[in-house]
Amino acid sequence: MRQAADAVPPATGAAPRPSTSIDLRRLTPLDAARLVDVAVTLARHGVLATARRGPLLVIRPRQLAPRTMAVALRRAFVDLGPTYVKLGQLIASSPGLFPVVLADELRKLLDNVPPEPASRVRDVIEHDFGTPMEVLFARFDDEPVAAASIAQVHHAVLADGTEVAVKVRRPRLRRTVERDLRLLKLLAGVLGRLGPISLANPGAVVDDLATTLRAELDFRVEAAALVRFERNLRLDPTNDQVVVPRPIEGLISRRVLVMTYVHGTPIDDISTLRAAGHDLQDVLRCGVRAWVESALVHGEFHGDVHAGNLFVTPGGKLAMLDFGIVGQLDERTRRVLRTILPALVVTGDFELAVGAIFELGISKRAPDLGAAALDLEALVAPLLERSLADISYGDLFAQVVRVATRYEVRLPRELVLVIKQLVYFERYSKLLAPDYVLLADPSILVHLLEAGDMASAPG
Repeated sequence: MRQAADAVPPATGAAPRPSTSIDLRRLTPLDAARLVDVAVTLARHGVLATARRGPLLVIRPRQLAPRTMAVALRRAFVDLGPTYVKLGQLIASSPGLFPVVLADELRKLLDNVPPEPASRVRDVIEHDFGTPMEVLFARFDDEPVAAASIAQVHHAVLADGTEVAVKVRRPRLRRTVERDLRLLKLLAGVLGRLGPISLANPGAVVDDLATTLRAELDFRVEAAALVRFERNLRLDPTNDQVVVPRPIEGLISRRVLVMTYVHGTPIDDISTLRAAGHDLQDVLRCGVRAWVESALVHGEFHGDVHAGNLFVTPGGKLAMLDFGIVGQLDERTRRVLRTILPALVVTGDFELAVGAIFELGISKRAPDLGAAALDLEALVAPLLERSLADISYGDLFAQVVRVATRYEVRLPRELVLVIKQLVYFERYSKLLAPDYVLLADPSILVHLLEAGDMASAPG
């Protein structure tokens, strides 16, 4: 391993960058070995400089241009595996909280990895359910239909003829993830000093990652979310064009989730969908209406509506798949969201909007609401020159997050998740029905604006 002093020649006239020393004797042997592996990988890609000084591992951030550092981080995260891929995806999906150059580069991270051997997958299923595969399934396809870093999905048929999707977590993954999360907490201080692309509040970012990953690793959590989402959907008969898989009772464990199989086409496969003759505008309208209702009425929403998780069924319904990431909005947060939007687009009360959004956040110092309101107005006013029907709500909320970040107010991750999904839906709107503006639809706006604000909203 290269010595730190040789690995990073300081820029002319630059002060030495601070380093972190970690005593490997304080870690378990496996944790220490993994930490060295992580440090060597980050050093190999140029993110860090590392050195061993007896039992101490000395780590110092490299001085690189923002773009170069972002590329190096992406490549290192791929090599380091699922925990780091998820960390990169978390950063990429948090607009306004991280430098654009970093978020844009990490958005290239793909979750597709080689599948586990079928024999290993079968062993996990049989172990968790204590039953031979031939008893559980009339047919089980060894070739997965999808394989990601956390799990892979297989098509199967139950004895009664029901087609099912069998989601199986990769073996030994939880132990690896927990070790990586422990070490990321140790490395958080270093991540916070990565020069021009330093992570905003790295300790909190790691905490968010831990919460998300632990929930995603327990498929019983996902099964319960599927049941709740389905129940909430059926409270409104207008949601009959939206479907989700149904977990199969008795075939749910921490590592395996068996659910009804949904046939369909990804929502961004426009040529196939148009050839099938689907009413794409109606499909999208029904999906957005159901999602907005789930978030702002029921307080629980699908937190990752990328195209691989939204399918159009042969019958023209919208299927929402993969509830591994679910956002939660308490009543207070929903109330604040309903305050922000009319304050921005109806009354133009930027100070009220800033005050409401800062009410949700955590700040190291009392923000200057007056100055923040002026900053927000400068960013948002050009967007508001359009009619309500033409406003991009993803852009609108992204500017709110940008101002909050400028004033060192850290917003709840759920709020960032909401923005991310709005951006997805607006993108699909441009693809599927460019002449139709979803967020001008009264059936959708009714959940975003209070009734009084609906009446006074500009056309």
